[in-house]
Amino acid sequence: MKKIMKLSLVCAVLLTGMSTYAIDGNEALNLHVLKGNGKVIAFGINQLQRATISIYDTNGNVLYTENASGKEGILRTFSLEEFPEGKYTLEVADSYKKVKYDITVDAKNSVLSSKGVSSVY
Repeated sequence: MKKIMKLSLVCAVLLTGMSTYAIDGNEALNLHVLKGNGKVIAFGINQLQRATISIYDTNGNVLYTENASGKEGILRTFSLEEFPEGKYTLEVADSYKKVKYDITVDAKNSVLSSKGVSSVY
């Protein structure tokens, strides 16, 4: 019985270590999508004091850009009422990393992906 307990403990520690290793080291650019209402998107970025936030259309044209800052993180809300239906890209960049997220705008709603579609270090 003691051997089974020891073996279970060793397996638990190894599995925890493997999943911890799989997480990206720079978690500062993890975007947390907050509930949106209609064509409004809201998101937060914890533990990041400064970042450049940009929105691009499908042709790569910059539609909006801002140098954002916050004491303990960044919280932003965007109304996409004036945007025509289609796909857009939200880019969040700090001095170390640049991450892009998809935005989809349809007739009634806009959706921001919670997972980054590309990262550049």
